[in-house]
Amino acid sequence: MIERLNNSIRRGKAQIALALLLTLVLACPSFAQKKKKDNTPQKPVSALDRVDISKVVWPNPPAVTRVKYLNYFAGEKLPDFAVKPAKSKSAWMDRLAGATTDKGDNKLQGHFFMGEPHGLAVDSKGRIYVADGKVGAIFIIDPETHDTEMIKNGVNANFKLIMGLAMDDTDRLFVSDSGARAILVFGPNHKPEVAIREGLDVPAGLAIDTENRFLYVADIELDQIMVYDVDTFKLLRRIGTGGKEHTLNTPGDFAKPTGVAVDKDGNLYVADMLNARVEIFDADGHFIRAFGKRGDGPGYFAMPKGVAVDCDGHIWVTDSVQNRVQLYTQEGQLLMYMGATQGLLPGMFSGLQYITIDKNNRVFTSEVYPGRVQEFLYITQEEARKEFERREAEKNTESKPAPAGQPAASPSQEKQNDKGDAAKAKAPA
Repeated sequence: MIERLNNSIRRGKAQIALALLLTLVLACPSFAQKKKKDNTPQKPVSALDRVDISKVVWPNPPAVTRVKYLNYFAGEKLPDFAVKPAKSKSAWMDRLAGATTDKGDNKLQGHFFMGEPHGLAVDSKGRIYVADGKVGAIFIIDPETHDTEMIKNGVNANFKLIMGLAMDDTDRLFVSDSGARAILVFGPNHKPEVAIREGLDVPAGLAIDTENRFLYVADIELDQIMVYDVDTFKLLRRIGTGGKEHTLNTPGDFAKPTGVAVDKDGNLYVADMLNARVEIFDADGHFIRAFGKRGDGPGYFAMPKGVAVDCDGHIWVTDSVQNRVQLYTQEGQLLMYMGATQGLLPGMFSGLQYITIDKNNRVFTSEVYPGRVQEFLYITQEEARKEFERREAEKNTESKPAPAGQPAASPSQEKQNDKGDAAKAKAPA
């Protein structure tokens, strides 16, 4: 009898425990039903996306801003090291070729791979063209929507080692292919039209003078700048002696020239890489001046690679060893620089290569180590002067004595005014 009673008690306890367990299960949704898997694609996040870019300006406040950081473009987002990366379901080579996103029309809807971007150009629609020697393709990026297309090797063209880019006033694209020893010309529809080979060995940087109808090509092996008619593609002349195996440093000669640029007056600017200088020529190819000395600090060059000229005539030079962009006057006086140390944050560079400035004063730079293009905005001389005058007018208004019948400024207000005076920005040169 006692044994049956004990068994009955044990069964009662088990039933009570089971009832409690069922109550907990039904009360908790995570146990009551299986959680559905969220297949919504997650937007990739980068450490750069967490930076407040509104504060990334040059020079530092309270000086009047002359350059603003806007954006960056990279095939694969640069990593956020605070977040564990998700495993990719596609092979690296598939992403390299764009196979996982190609819809057959060269448009990339997802990720793509940007390996070693070099030359840059901008068309009349404001789209950025990036020559990627590692991928063997030219990326075409809309900076507003980030929609991206490709001119692919083996599909739209036969590339070997593409380096420099230039765009003319009809949206014809000129591409220097160092491996093919040629300049490839594509129409506005991105279809290949002509291959220029006359006189070339290892072409690199390109620039077009749309007024005088010149195409300038920097040949790093010949140590010369080749000048072609941009419409007939005929070789017109050569600038520089050449043939001395990168040993000449006399004015007007070069040692591995890379980047070239043209200003609104038709003057030519050449990044003379091994001579650590920039040389300037007129439209007839006559030497005007040179500036630059070898060194590792601001105002010096270690390996100048790219060059561009803004609408105010300032000369922008990229240095691939210093990882620094430096701005100069026409006489070679340093005005400002960006990128004090190598890095991935906005305005820092790693493997800095080429630079271009479009008609809307947007500045684009390319870097090979992170596989990235950065975008900046140049504040023109006129815009900067207006901002300075606005600040002056605001300061003068605040310093006027209070009208009769109104209380004078309190000591704390006067202290704030004193701080504002001390932080006054200097007028741009």
